[in-house]
Amino acid sequence: MLLSCQSETEDQAQEIVLTNQSAVALTDKAIAVKRDQLSGMPDGAGYPVLLTQTGDTLAAQLDDLDGDNEWDELFFVTDLPANGEQILQLSWASAQPEYTTRTSVRFGKRSSADSPVQPSTSDTLYANQLPKSAGIGYQPYQTDGPAWENDKVGFRHYLDGRNAKDIFGKKVSYMSPETVGISNTGAVEDNYHEMKEWGRDIMAVGSSTGIGGIALMVGDTPYRLGVTVNDTVNNVENTTFNILTEGPVRSMMHLRYNNWKPDGTDRTYTVEEQPTIWPGMYAYRNTASVSGLQGDETLLIGMNNLDQTDSIAEINVDDEWVVLLTHDRETYDNEWILGLALILPKDAYQGYMEAPTSGRLAQAYFAKMKAQENQPVTYYAVGGWELSNEAFKDSSSFRNYVQDLTRQLAAEVDVQVR
Repeated sequence: MLLSCQSETEDQAQEIVLTNQSAVALTDKAIAVKRDQLSGMPDGAGYPVLLTQTGDTLAAQLDDLDGDNEWDELFFVTDLPANGEQILQLSWASAQPEYTTRTSVRFGKRSSADSPVQPSTSDTLYANQLPKSAGIGYQPYQTDGPAWENDKVGFRHYLDGRNAKDIFGKKVSYMSPETVGISNTGAVEDNYHEMKEWGRDIMAVGSSTGIGGIALMVGDTPYRLGVTVNDTVNNVENTTFNILTEGPVRSMMHLRYNNWKPDGTDRTYTVEEQPTIWPGMYAYRNTASVSGLQGDETLLIGMNNLDQTDSIAEINVDDEWVVLLTHDRETYDNEWILGLALILPKDAYQGYMEAPTSGRLAQAYFAKMKAQENQPVTYYAVGGWELSNEAFKDSSSFRNYVQDLTRQLAAEVDVQVR
């Protein structure tokens, strides 16, 4: 990591003591320190500088998570030995240090069919603004919606009403170009289904919700959140999207689906989700919640199943997590092996179901999760492409990776500031 400045406030330095409380060696472990745990921060703009005991600098960022223009968390990732300790020195610099970018969010929109795509950080989609709605007739969003990535893998969300989550397979650790999904003239263009140096869109989504997409079961009937590609009116009154933070080691978004009326029902729900990514894992974290529940609903978390070669595996990992996993060719034309997994909290898990092979919500497995009014469920969605990591060609290697990742994510780190 390179620093662009040396003007640190040494007299205001604090120590952050991290203690790995697990017997698992941790790599790129996510650490968030709340603002009220810290003191000695300089007045005005200040940038955190974290030094290890050997003098190395850790990339760190300050994240405003509630939109009040005041940062809420100091966030970084670090390696910790099993049952080990790390002492970091936190000081403050007057200029932004330069770090290697290991996460990003990309979002762009055009205001008309003839207008170029412009980068944006937020949007609201109304029910009559689908690509095939009357008076629209074009795809407004770059890559059909926001894309987020780290140094291992990328994902995208179909904000155009379909609300599925797709995978960008990566062959490099650097971030894919900002021009992915845009033509030379600035138009929306599907140029990501062909191999580039960085990788490409690899997963066939079909009528599923993709990897980690959400749906809802009312009684015994599953319902799609949103619509399909040919619909002209959404069943969600409006969908809001905004980027909460984008930084070198964490990027986070928020989606809210206001007044969703599942097809053929008299129900109305509001759904929220918060996809988040940090470096080092072939996965992202999502947190989903539903309000308007009447008591007979089940939250569904999806993973696509267009290639039915491999049956789903249900794996208990220690006491707190359940993994659903497949290892087959969930890629275009079944060209490559793509392992998929969901890492789910056991206290909310109620088994899984297989969706029909056709229909508006199909070609998928769904984890069934306990739905409680406005209570968040946090889970992880994993995509392991054989061209990203050769080990993923082998089913046992992919399974071992997911189990190890689960234990890494579950490991608790005690954080003390002094």
